[in-house]
Amino acid sequence: MHLEGSCHCGAVAFSLESATPVPFQRCYCSICRKTQGGGGFAINLGGAADSLAVAGGAAIGTYRAHDPEGAPGTISEGERSFCTRCGAGLWVWDPRWPELIHPFASAIDTPLPAAPEHVDLMLAYKPDWVVVPEGPSSRFQIYPEESLEAWHRRHGLLDHKAK
Repeated sequence: MHLEGSCHCGAVAFSLESATPVPFQRCYCSICRKTQGGGGFAINLGGAADSLAVAGGAAIGTYRAHDPEGAPGTISEGERSFCTRCGAGLWVWDPRWPELIHPFASAIDTPLPAAPEHVDLMLAYKPDWVVVPEGPSSRFQIYPEESLEAWHRRHGLLDHKAK
């Protein structure tokens, strides 16, 4: 599926191809929660990194978070891109999986398909004030074993036309 996204102020626009466009994973880790806001969680999609096209690249900053699971002072390998003018989060890229890019569903302007169920992950980091939404979901204290692609495949939602 072809996805188009942008920041809030319009300084950055981007597009990419995604075989896994259904926003089903709600991440409650402190990095996602604090950099993305929302209901105490962030939703990331999957896309082909080599299909990313960006307009307004001069307004993009990157953030590499302190890794809460690593040794003290450890910095995450993941690079979170955001608009330096309005602060809107755009995507995450990690050199451990260079072929993938994970745009934040909140930055996507293209209508996205509704998820038949959700996966709530990193609940070990959820603050007490955050209420996990009701409805069909699987819940994990850290990460599920099932990948974005496997979840889409299991639900018959994998977009075989995407790169």
